[in-house]
Amino acid sequence: MPKYSKEDVMRIAVEQDVMFIRLQFTDIFGVLKNVAITVNELDKALNNEIMFDGSSIEGFVRIEESDMYLRPDPSSFAIFPWRPNEGKVARLICDVYNPDGTPFQGCPRNVLKKALDEAAQMGYGMSVGPECEFFLFLTDAEGKPTTVTHDNAGYFDLAPVDLGEDARRDMCLTLQQMGFEIEASHHEVAPGQHEIDFKYDDALSTADKVMTFKMVVRTIAKRHGLHATFMPKPVFGINGSGMHTNQSLSKEGKNAFDDPSGPLGLSQEAYYYIGGLMKHAKAMAAITNPTVNSYKRLVPGYEAPVYIAWSPKNRSPLIRVPAKRGAATRVELRNPDPTANPYLALAVMLKAGLDGIKNKIQPPASVDENIFHMNDGARVERGIDSLPGSLDEALKEMDKDPLIRETLGEHIYTKYVEAKMLEWDEYRTKISQWEIDRYISQF
Repeated sequence: MPKYSKEDVMRIAVEQDVMFIRLQFTDIFGVLKNVAITVNELDKALNNEIMFDGSSIEGFVRIEESDMYLRPDPSSFAIFPWRPNEGKVARLICDVYNPDGTPFQGCPRNVLKKALDEAAQMGYGMSVGPECEFFLFLTDAEGKPTTVTHDNAGYFDLAPVDLGEDARRDMCLTLQQMGFEIEASHHEVAPGQHEIDFKYDDALSTADKVMTFKMVVRTIAKRHGLHATFMPKPVFGINGSGMHTNQSLSKEGKNAFDDPSGPLGLSQEAYYYIGGLMKHAKAMAAITNPTVNSYKRLVPGYEAPVYIAWSPKNRSPLIRVPAKRGAATRVELRNPDPTANPYLALAVMLKAGLDGIKNKIQPPASVDENIFHMNDGARVERGIDSLPGSLDEALKEMDKDPLIRETLGEHIYTKYVEAKMLEWDEYRTKISQWEIDRYISQF
C-alpha cells in the first residue's frame, strides 16, 4: 500500500475528481461498515473530526455512550474502479476512537494494533499471506442467492468448464487497480469454488486487504449476475471454503523463522511459535471459525483440518510448514475460514505464537502421515487432539483461555461471547429440514 499523507489524499481527490468518500470500519463480527461523506468534508475527516453513533453498531456501545470518532488511515485511500469516472467514489479505512481521544476498545483494528505493538516491543514484525476461498452461485429471478453453481470445474480447471473465469479475471483486475499484488487465481476443488491469492504483507495491511477483498469479490460477482459467498460450508457433500493463513515473524530485517542450521531449516523461534499456536488452537477457534456453519466445514473427509498437529510434509494436520526457506519461511494455520474477523483472527494468532516464544513452548514431534487415515486409538497414542466440533464447544474452550480474553479485551470478549451464544442457541432450537425429512413420517 502506498504511504499517503493527508496532503496526498487531498491532492489525489481533486486530481481524480472524487466526489464521495466512504469512511470504512469493521464491527466485532467482521462486517464492513461505512459513513459516507462528500469531498467537501474530506479535510474534516482527515483531521479526525467525523463522528458517528456507535450505539447503532452491534457490539459497540450503549445509547448513553454512543459518540464515536473515525480516524482515517491516509495510506488506505483508494478509488473504487467500478464507480463512474465522473464524480468518483473513494474509501478510507478508519480506526474508531472515543471522544476523549483514546482508542475505542471495541474497534477490532485497534485490537490488532495492540498485539502488533507487543510484538514490536519483543523486536518482531508479523507478515501474513491469506488464501481466501469463496463460492460463486447463480441468483434467482428476484436476484436472491441460490446454492446452484454455473460450472462443473475442479481444482485448477480452465474454461469451458470453469464458467466463473471471466468474473474471477475481473475481480483480479479490479483488485490490482486498488493496489493489490495478485499472486495466483484459480478454480478450487468444488464446483463454483474459487481462490485468489494476494502478496504477503504486514499483518495490519493484510487484515485491511481481506476486508477490501471480500467487498470487491461480492461487488464484481454481482456485476456478473452472480452471488459470491464466503460462507464456509454452503453445500453438503463438497469441500468448504477456508482462509489458510500463512504467517511469519521478522526480526532486524530478517525472517525470524529461518535458520539453515536448524532442524528442517527452522529456527527455535519458529518451533516455539508453532507450539503456541497448538496450545491455543481450541480457544482461538471461536475467533478463527466464528459461525455455526464453520464447524460443518471442520469435519474429516473434505481436506479441512480437524486434528491439532503439525507437519512439514502433508496437509492433514492443523499446521503445515511449506517447503520454501529463506525469506519465504512461514507457518500455515489451516483451520481459519473467511467469515473470521481478520483483525481479531490475526491478533489471537500472533498472541498465541508470541506466548509460545515467551514461554518456550516446544511442539510435539511432527506427524507426517495422513491423520485422516488413522483410527481413534492411533491418534490417542500419538497424543493428537481435535479442534472443537461446534461453536458452542469453541466458546467454552475460549472461556478457559485467559490469553484470548486478554487479547480481545474485556469489551469485545463480553459482547462477542454474548452474541455468539445467542447465535448458537437460535441454531440449537430451530427445527431443520433434515429433522422434518427424517422424523415426521417415521414417528
